[in-house]
Amino acid sequence: MSVPAIDHPALAVVIVTYNSGEVIEDCLAGLPDALRDAGPSRTIVVDNDSRDDTVARVLAAGPGVELVRTGRNGGFAAGVNAGIQAAPGCDVLVLNADIRLAPGSVRLLREKLREPGAGIAVPRLTHPDGRLQLSLRRRPTVLRALGEALLGGLRAGRYAPLGELVVDPRAYDRPAYPDWATGAAWLISRRCLDTVGLLDERYFLYSEETEYMLRARDHGLRVAYEPRARAVHIGGEQDRSSPLWTMSALNRVRLHRERHGPARASLMRLAVALNEALRAVARGRTGGARHRQALRELARMPAWPTPPGASGGSLGTSGEPRAAGEPPPYVCFSGQDWWYHNRAHSDFQLMRHLARSRRVLIVNSIGMRMPMPGKTTYVARRIIRKLRSVAKLVRRVEPRLWVMSPLPLPFYRSPRGRALNAWLVRTQVRAVCALLGLRRPVIMVTIPTAWDAVRLMPRRALIFNRSDRHSDFPESDRPTIEALERALLERADHIVYVSRALMREEAPLTGERAYFLDHGVDLAHFTPVPEERQPADLRAIPGPRIGFFGALDDFVVDFELLERVAVELPETSIVLIGDANGDIGRLTKHPNVHWLGFRPYQEIPAYGSGFDVAIMPWPANDWIRHANPIKLKEFLALGLPVVSTPFDELAHYAGRVRVAATPEEFVAAIKTSLADGPPLPAEELRASLAGATWAGRAAALAALTEREPG
Repeated sequence: MSVPAIDHPALAVVIVTYNSGEVIEDCLAGLPDALRDAGPSRTIVVDNDSRDDTVARVLAAGPGVELVRTGRNGGFAAGVNAGIQAAPGCDVLVLNADIRLAPGSVRLLREKLREPGAGIAVPRLTHPDGRLQLSLRRRPTVLRALGEALLGGLRAGRYAPLGELVVDPRAYDRPAYPDWATGAAWLISRRCLDTVGLLDERYFLYSEETEYMLRARDHGLRVAYEPRARAVHIGGEQDRSSPLWTMSALNRVRLHRERHGPARASLMRLAVALNEALRAVARGRTGGARHRQALRELARMPAWPTPPGASGGSLGTSGEPRAAGEPPPYVCFSGQDWWYHNRAHSDFQLMRHLARSRRVLIVNSIGMRMPMPGKTTYVARRIIRKLRSVAKLVRRVEPRLWVMSPLPLPFYRSPRGRALNAWLVRTQVRAVCALLGLRRPVIMVTIPTAWDAVRLMPRRALIFNRSDRHSDFPESDRPTIEALERALLERADHIVYVSRALMREEAPLTGERAYFLDHGVDLAHFTPVPEERQPADLRAIPGPRIGFFGALDDFVVDFELLERVAVELPETSIVLIGDANGDIGRLTKHPNVHWLGFRPYQEIPAYGSGFDVAIMPWPANDWIRHANPIKLKEFLALGLPVVSTPFDELAHYAGRVRVAATPEEFVAAIKTSLADGPPLPAEELRASLAGATWAGRAAALAALTEREPG
């Protein structure tokens, strides 16, 4: 029985190699039988700069195997991440080069992912001689590490509170949901990848799969064990190599530190050191060598391994490098709230990419005014959602990314109220920074009301992320917000703009401190989704579909224009996706208007792929004139025809977007788009964004803010 394409994304098999010439051929040779009836698939070998004949052997395997050369030995996680990024939209089966999958195993793993809540599927592993390989694990704890030190891993594993390893052979005969499992062979669903993200590359080798599987559990996605799917795992390198054994021991402590903080990590370090000390004594001069090596490195305990060839460190006989300088941490005072706004916003995107190699704290929006009846729409709803956000306190959302929601008192019109609010927010943020060890961070401010709080905070640099002119916001106290904006424009070390027009207007204030940093787009995420995999509620809406996704606020969306489109094009369906803070009722009263409400960022490409035309119906105001909507690039990445009202940045998209200055022109442009499609072929629209990645934008921001003076 094959897996229907409608049930699963395509599959990519990702095999990471480093000097794997002796084992890679057998791994590749077994894949055709292992993939039988598993649906469409690709095989990608990611080579971490092997020095043997690995690459030659992979190339000899033929055109059915894709080769990605990283050009460096960045570690197992870096290799896996390169494979994931080379396979957008796919489920990803991660394999060690020394794995031999049994025929039909991949189909069984894919079927396992159909179970509710399953995000990762793992097979039964055996040694080459057929013996069961104990591969299922419980969550790491200090008590379990202590139990294993005193009793040994096998004895401790008989008692769940005292051992991490599942040792009962009967547990391997039935399906199970372990906390984590050996990462020699594991299938990660596309949903899991979109939700959890990439692997943490700091570990270099060992513990990266543990961290990822535990992180998936934090997001409500389980590891599912399928005993009918089988694989032979050769393994054994760790037991034969002191450097690898040492790295594994130290990474257990690092993992505990990252998940539970330095205090509990100190206890884990003592437990792991006790384990190594006891084994060093028991196994004598020769057998205990790797344990003595691990003990020496546990005493020194570098923050992270440094990959071979990396600046500032080298991998020596211990397996642990000399410490290299880490880049500075970042604190971002966002204009959005992580918990209830779309995470496509630029400050979230930039910080998530910086957090791949830096520690980052996002401070959710502290607002620009106190919501008040008669002056603010949906007052109760806004207050309730903000209180729910504040109640979350501080949460780790990715390995090096934290989000906090300070309790603000947004009395910005009163000097005393502003001073009290600044002290309150600053005190909360500084306390969290101290707890997380974020000393002298680079501070990025997107919302101008944060100036009072950050003005007295110690920092390496201050960036004003001038994504909008907030004083043009209709509900803002314009004189107060203008004064705060001016203070930031005068005092920030760097001001980054997404609008060239706004940057020109403010040049007399900013001078050489201004920098244009255009928005990016996640091309891998915004890959067109085939119709059969588009959401059922969208497919139930008859075409042709005129679509929009984003916030439906009446100061950024022209509701009157939308209503006119609905009336003048009754044979079409208007599909609106996003929270509504405007009068949505004036639109939904029309039978061809379908408001689907908020949808998670992970699902947006699937919805957008079902549009026949994407529209940007902006009103004519100063806020829009200086805008640069991220969704424009997202629409183009999906290959959609786009119709927009004018704003200054559109001049840089000539030939790719149809611009309409009047309602009559807007309706006519939609008709043209429905009849003729986009101005350029879809693949050319997508290709035009090849250089506009968020990773590139984040790198440019880091280069700007982290360079040494002079």
